[in-house]
Amino acid sequence: MLTSANSSSHPASFILLGIPGLENSQFWIAFPFCIMYVVATVGNIIILHIIRTDHTLHEPMYLFLAMLAITDLVLSSSTQPKMLAILWFHAHEIEYHACLIQMFFIHAFSSVESGILMAMALDRYVAICFPLRHSSILTTAVVVKLGAVVMVRGLLWVSPFCFMVSRMPFCPNKVIPQSYCEHMAVLKLVCADTRVNRVYGLFGAFSVVGFDIIVIGISYVMILRAVLRLPSGEARLKAFGTCASHICVILAFYIPALFTFLTHRFGHHVPRVVHIMFANVYLLVPPMLNPIIYGVRTKQIRDRVIRACCGKDP
Repeated sequence: MLTSANSSSHPASFILLGIPGLENSQFWIAFPFCIMYVVATVGNIIILHIIRTDHTLHEPMYLFLAMLAITDLVLSSSTQPKMLAILWFHAHEIEYHACLIQMFFIHAFSSVESGILMAMALDRYVAICFPLRHSSILTTAVVVKLGAVVMVRGLLWVSPFCFMVSRMPFCPNKVIPQSYCEHMAVLKLVCADTRVNRVYGLFGAFSVVGFDIIVIGISYVMILRAVLRLPSGEARLKAFGTCASHICVILAFYIPALFTFLTHRFGHHVPRVVHIMFANVYLLVPPMLNPIIYGVRTKQIRDRVIRACCGKDP
């Protein structure tokens, strides 16, 4: 049934298929996804609690980590509850406006996560290359402003193409062959010329993510040069250790994200099930891994977790 919205028409709802090609296994596939979602939720809440309650952690690195944890909670929670409902209870229908809202949150906070990873790279660069001026350069006010800029950038980038999609007429087919509402998947159901949307989405993604990757790359080139100049092997090892967690998080986010983005546009020969699985991994694995990586690799957080588990936390 079609309803009218100004000059455009849209269906009352869409149908999310889940993981096409694995219909008989979807019930069991949902269990590892559920475990990963629980780990992501609990892990990021613990990270936020530790940073909030320990005033010694109110430093740039940990404030950016808190922003990353909030972003991960939003990203994973915007898709996983609905995906689990699809896989376990066959709740395939999603209301039209709920679909657009989900699409907005996915793309906006993916941009925010990319921006936070860039800001964390800048923090590592300043900490290693200008250690004596780190606290004066990256003050709390500067960190908050960086976080605000990253957030506003994500909202401004995503809002136009979500608005454009909402104004377009849709074809009778309302089936989305994956487990959440992604921009390109929704755009394929539009019965109109979508070239402007496609070009804007491509330009926006490459400009936003491309800029972040370039800044991250330059930061780590400068960090590598500074570390290799250190006279002590122990000092070099310690400096590399402070960057290892961030590099792992960067790889966990960008590799599946870029694969999913490029496959949607150019990977016509990639099996659909591979594409769908990577699309789910990209929104779930980084939020799950980030608190684990930082919890294991960051001594201050690791010590707080150990004290809390042993009942020694004051």
